[in-house]
Amino acid sequence: MTNGYWIYAHRKDGEYPEHTSRGGKWLIFVGGHNLSRIWRRIRSATEEGKLGGLAKASKHGSRAQSPNNGVICVYTYDWKDIHDVKRIREELRKIGIIRKISYKTDEDTERGVYRANSSEDISKYYE
Repeated sequence: MTNGYWIYAHRKDGEYPEHTSRGGKWLIFVGGHNLSRIWRRIRSATEEGKLGGLAKASKHGSRAQSPNNGVICVYTYDWKDIHDVKRIREELRKIGIIRKISYKTDEDTERGVYRANSSEDISKYYE
């Protein structure tokens, strides 16, 4: 499924809690040449019920992606559910995302808080 700057994947197998106001996402910044390969793995894991309820990737050439890089967001329903957040991070490791990545709340995104424009540490988790 696509929409504007993003390509989406939704869970098809298993149950997952509804997204809440405390939702957030693991941010995976990827070189443009690897984006499709990594997105295929994350899309499959999301649809198979191994991750959360939703993942999205920036489309090539979109404003959401710099010319040489893209981003994939893997959502969780509640950043305070540490067990679920860490479970999803472990699943990402199993599919090859082994370098450190950051976790950002949807609230910070909605407030327009980004690493580039903030002196505060916006990552709830970094592992």
